[in-house]
Amino acid sequence: MILSIVSMDINTLRQETRGLEDGKIFLNNAGSSLMPDKVVNAVTGHLKLEEQVGGYEAARINAALLEEFYDETAKLINAKPSNIAFATSATEAYAKALSSIVFKEGEVIITTADDYISNQITFLSLQKKLGVRIIRMRNHQDLELDLEDLESLIKQYRPRLVAVTHIPTNSGLIQNVEAVGRICREYHILYLVDACQSVGQMVVDVEKIGCSFLTATGRKFMRGPRGTGFLYVSDEVLEMDYAPLLLDMRGADWTEFNEYDLFKTAKRFEHWEISFASLLGFTEAVKYSNHIGLPFIEAYNRALSVRLRQSLEAGGFHVWDWGNHLSSIVTFSRPGGHLDQIQKVLKDHQVSFSVTHKNSALIDFTRKNIDGIVRLSPHYFNTPEEIEQVAGILKNSF
Repeated sequence: MILSIVSMDINTLRQETRGLEDGKIFLNNAGSSLMPDKVVNAVTGHLKLEEQVGGYEAARINAALLEEFYDETAKLINAKPSNIAFATSATEAYAKALSSIVFKEGEVIITTADDYISNQITFLSLQKKLGVRIIRMRNHQDLELDLEDLESLIKQYRPRLVAVTHIPTNSGLIQNVEAVGRICREYHILYLVDACQSVGQMVVDVEKIGCSFLTATGRKFMRGPRGTGFLYVSDEVLEMDYAPLLLDMRGADWTEFNEYDLFKTAKRFEHWEISFASLLGFTEAVKYSNHIGLPFIEAYNRALSVRLRQSLEAGGFHVWDWGNHLSSIVTFSRPGGHLDQIQKVLKDHQVSFSVTHKNSALIDFTRKNIDGIVRLSPHYFNTPEEIEQVAGILKNSF
């Protein structure tokens, strides 16, 4: 059953999304979604203001609007404005969080086999450069995290950090970040959550997760501009004076020739130079999601993705989303290959999609014995009719 979004009807949502014109079916929201009109207008409006008065004066004129970003983002994830820092991407936010931790040789980071490729490479870089040890917790056969193994690893290694990707980019799996958070709190371990694929498509509550840091992007399910994201930093971490390795005047006050005082809020993780046009666009995207309501978005997206998986399987395709809790990322292939043919069919019918190859999901695709998948990621502006249309196109092409 497809639930309705009570705050706005689908027709209005689609009318406010110019990218849906000309018969396109957009199913690549896990890659980079389509911005609503309000987001585009906020970006271009500020750029036009900069054109007329310069960047400094434009920022002064829109100062109150710029501060709304912190209020709206805090509301989005159940935090406080003082916990929020703007970032140019989830990757930048993730790197700044990691750089605030002074790792010593031999210290341990515990992560998962399903963490995002860039995170895995970052951990390996820390291993090569600083001698940090990387240990991955086990999965059960259904790919759910083995929490007993995590607790055992924590007792054995006393890690400096536990890091988990909420929803891996290469499958629909939703990892149990709340249960991991309870264990990390019990043992007083720093906890970093990559919520790049979950923020905007489902409810994300940092109080329930219990994380030290959480990172997200603007361009995916949040429907914001590229070059935007945010970092959540917990009160506990802020009170312990964690700060990025490379500060500037956005993060501290220069008090003596050789001294500085950190600013109190998570803004210390920002740099002074920010694209305020992008920030205002992202603010509108966050407002848009808050207005509709993440509980409604999550329920609607879940219904769409369930229908899509069922229709693909009925059409003879192999769906590769394993786990007890699945998201609005649907990954599939055709028995015997045909990856190129699937792509051609979708392109010919103006269906937006993405492809993930084995080098981006090395551990997951090795255990699944696959070399690549097609990824479709429906969102709340998609309709059940579009889902059935795409499934029918694929079924009738093979």
